[in-house]
Amino acid sequence: MTYRWGAVLALLVVAGCDGRPDNGALAEAEARGSKDAADNGRIDCALEGAKAFDRDCTVTEMSGPDGAVLVVGKQNVGFRRLQITTDGRGVVSADGSEPAKVTIVDDGMIEVAIGADRYRLPANTGGAK
Repeated sequence: MTYRWGAVLALLVVAGCDGRPDNGALAEAEARGSKDAADNGRIDCALEGAKAFDRDCTVTEMSGPDGAVLVVGKQNVGFRRLQITTDGRGVVSADGSEPAKVTIVDDGMIEVAIGADRYRLPANTGGAK
């Protein structure tokens, strides 16, 4: 009996939709999800050359001798330290010889590439693309 009610409910939900996604609403939800995840210490990343991003990396901000430092990574792969700059570059690599390449990917979002790893971080981009 429960199975039938579940099937009927599923059909009613599907029948109420016109099948077209609201791209604006989807983009807003994704932006909220990214900000909430970063606020909760989670960010999107693609490690070791992965093409797809997953929201399973962590980010922690700590104080360093030269200012704020972000520690980003995935525990079983390793961590990177990123120095937050005040000169408009966003972040720079703080833990080695591999430079950090920063790209603005959206309003309020940057992508940081170091070696084969990429991280997406919320940032004050000033509306630039």
